[in-house]
Amino acid sequence: MTADRPHDTGSTTDIGPTSSSARASSSGTASSTRTTSGIGPTSSSGTAGDIGPDYHPTPSARHQEATGGGVFGRSYRGLTLGIVSVVSLVAFEAIAVNTAMPVAARALHGIGLYAFAFSACFTASLFAMALAGEWSDRRGPLAPLFAGIAAFGVGLLIAGGARSMGMFLAGRGVQGIGGGLVVVSLYVVVGRAYPERLRPSIMAAFSAAWVMPVIVGPLVAGTVTEQFGWRWVFLSIPVLILLPLAVMLPALRTLPRTRPGPGNGVRQILGNRRCLLALAVAVGACLLQYAGQHPVWLALLPAAAGLALLVPGIVRLLPRGTFRAARGLPTVVLMRGLAAGSLVAAESFVPLMLVTQRGLSTTLAGLSLTGGGLTWALGSYAQSRPRLEPYRERLMGLGMVLLAAAIVTVPLVLLDGVPSWIVAAAWTVGGFGMGLNISSGGVLLLKLSRPEEAGSNSASLQMSDALGNVTFVGVSGVLFVAFGGGSIAADGPAATAGAGGTSHPAAFAAVFAAMAVVAVAGAGVAGRLRPGQG
Repeated sequence: MTADRPHDTGSTTDIGPTSSSARASSSGTASSTRTTSGIGPTSSSGTAGDIGPDYHPTPSARHQEATGGGVFGRSYRGLTLGIVSVVSLVAFEAIAVNTAMPVAARALHGIGLYAFAFSACFTASLFAMALAGEWSDRRGPLAPLFAGIAAFGVGLLIAGGARSMGMFLAGRGVQGIGGGLVVVSLYVVVGRAYPERLRPSIMAAFSAAWVMPVIVGPLVAGTVTEQFGWRWVFLSIPVLILLPLAVMLPALRTLPRTRPGPGNGVRQILGNRRCLLALAVAVGACLLQYAGQHPVWLALLPAAAGLALLVPGIVRLLPRGTFRAARGLPTVVLMRGLAAGSLVAAESFVPLMLVTQRGLSTTLAGLSLTGGGLTWALGSYAQSRPRLEPYRERLMGLGMVLLAAAIVTVPLVLLDGVPSWIVAAAWTVGGFGMGLNISSGGVLLLKLSRPEEAGSNSASLQMSDALGNVTFVGVSGVLFVAFGGGSIAADGPAATAGAGGTSHPAAFAAVFAAMAVVAVAGAGVAGRLRPGQG
């Protein structure tokens, strides 16, 4: 789970929710381009999600809108600091857990289930994202936000105290539920609490919140793992949850709330069609991952069952017209999936390429991606400048072009005479492009969403990120093996091209070429971001 995150080798979720909203109009555009402003906007129909039909701006809300001020001004400082603290905590957890995971899997004798330690979190978050979208739209974002933070902490405690790999995977699943609830709810809070003029700035703050965890996370997690044991990486993080809660709670209490109406009970929300579809998608993804781990003929049965659950659910969960790039909201959601998937798929193979083909140490190979994390935050800051607001759609397209250029440049390191630092230079360009694209996509989504649909549309965006990740990482893996890359793993991590290890430049070239095509396709549909006919 990523929230406008600068860098995370596991996912690219922009800490924003995305829920599959099929509530776009029949032409594929958002059913209303009416934007929200201030605290608790109302839609043209008079409802306002968590605010209620009888809501009118309070004097303090009108004062906040009139007096202005930035996201760190007096009116918004507490809420902004709390949100940024939550995002930083999520970022640190993602990076720290990735660092400690190999040691944890070995200690629990679960190397064979290593991939499931990540996929359990992912599949659980798919369901939680849709649940959070419906929950936020029907009863407001506060309950799912706090439920998500609590589940996130409980999942960490279960994983940290696990005595078997099965218990560890269960903890990761609970973490995924918490993470899915949190990211969607935070997006809805932004839509409810911040006027439109401040949303680009809060999106930039999301990305900035990843900078410090990206820099210090691996070092801190590695030191804790070596000195105290891997369990403390998981067990120490829940204590940190108390700080963002304490900072954010007073500001959240000032948000108007809605009384649950008929059909808005927990049972009705869980039994909602969208939640059931999301559950089917999560189960389908799990079955496909299981089949991929067992390359035997019998694995075709769970693979077929997984596809039967996954494909219809995806089509119904994402906004109508997403896969044909219908103008407006559907194209925003589509571009997010293309950007996230192409980046993560390419990024996953960069360290392996540098270690096996150029003989770099794992530390140096990992550091080649750090610059991309920093420029991601810079790109997100750049898109938040008020003078660039009229060009937001172009910023998303430019971001995809920069990402494509970075992905095309990286495999040049496979040629003799090309220095290894070209990868780090290229990834700083790609990171800047992602900062422009991801943050601008979050702003556009809120702009194109009616207030009562902010939760479901936010969940759609996040789900597009997750589905893009799993789809294009899977495609890259197939290409890598098809072009002979599978034998690299058999050579072991110490085997490099320079040390006589097996060299498979074509396998890496195939992966980067395919992901560059995906990024170019994303740039190609950027012209359909602006709502209109067709």
